[in-house]
Amino acid sequence: MNKNILDKAIQKYINENLNTDVSHIALSKSPFGDITPAELANQIGAKKKSEKKLPTWFNTPNIYYPSTLSIEQTSSEITANYKSKLAIGNSLIDITGGFGIDAYYFAKQINEVTHCEINTELAAITAHNANILGSQNIAFFAGDGLAFIKNSSVFYDTIYVDPARRAEKGKVFMLKDCTPDVVSNLDFLLTKCKRIIIKTAPLLDITAGLLALENVSEIHIVSIKNECKELLWIIDKDYVGELKITASTLNNEDKSFSFTKRESQVNTQFATEIKVNDYLYEPDVALLKSGAFDLIGQRYNLLKLHPQTQLYSSSDFNAYFPGRIYKIEEILSARDLKRAENLIGNVVVRNYPAKAEDLVKKYKIKPDKEAFLIFTKVANDENIVIKGRICQYY
Repeated sequence: MNKNILDKAIQKYINENLNTDVSHIALSKSPFGDITPAELANQIGAKKKSEKKLPTWFNTPNIYYPSTLSIEQTSSEITANYKSKLAIGNSLIDITGGFGIDAYYFAKQINEVTHCEINTELAAITAHNANILGSQNIAFFAGDGLAFIKNSSVFYDTIYVDPARRAEKGKVFMLKDCTPDVVSNLDFLLTKCKRIIIKTAPLLDITAGLLALENVSEIHIVSIKNECKELLWIIDKDYVGELKITASTLNNEDKSFSFTKRESQVNTQFATEIKVNDYLYEPDVALLKSGAFDLIGQRYNLLKLHPQTQLYSSSDFNAYFPGRIYKIEEILSARDLKRAENLIGNVVVRNYPAKAEDLVKKYKIKPDKEAFLIFTKVANDENIVIKGRICQYY
């Protein structure tokens, strides 16, 4: 950590060059003798990446930034704030602290927070920033978080862990392919706390995760703007109750959909007819990840289009629904499309025997901000195209 970067003149230079090509800065001579071009480029690039994801950091003077990769991998402020409310008790340890976004928000809810980070430079950067941000109830340890717990006699109310995929692995779908190995150390960790919160990538299959983990009380599926960001696994010591799954969409208006396995075992009703001027409902990715396809229809009083089509219809508009809602303007067949000219609309494909990009080329469809063409299948197995206008994005 080069503290010369915090010099007023250098900070002024960074702020004045946020829109400058960082590759140009990296290849140019540094205007400051004690700062390399690469360091300047990294500070500018990392701060720029923080503008929307980490606005508190971006708008606070004298923040020191890590590598741009650390910024890309860290939680956003939105998701960090969400998970902070899942912690319990007065003490928490984050054994995979990283850039400290989660620890900062945990510290708003919990009296004593310990941040562990094995990368000593990143640990120093995070400690500096916490001081700048006024977080006085976070203790910092530069080292292996799992080893820290094993060598400590402290009992924590909550342990938080964000396992990273091992470098030699490709796409990770199993917890055992991550480090630290939460699965192998789960029994031990439960002797050191009341609750464990595990953050995993949304690619992890929920069924596979439940097979690997014990005492899971809750699973939270978190999305922002219809993009699944995190799976959060809540493990409570000696928990034997029924699993609760919550799909949360964090947008201008936060929405959530919670259920137990027992509640999800319902029979859905299917639409026998799709009508013009009705509304078409497309669930947010967080709802789709939950797998509660039939319960969605029942909860929101919607009719499902087809057993394998996760689209629903209703004559009523329900703004509490987490997902897109379209006003149906026209129902088309493939034959109708062949005769149509100047087709306009964003193409959505749901349970239809073609890819969106191929349909765009085949029918020469031009994009539009508000108009959509939804290619799908209905209850009688007929392939149709629903022309709709967006009423709600999230």
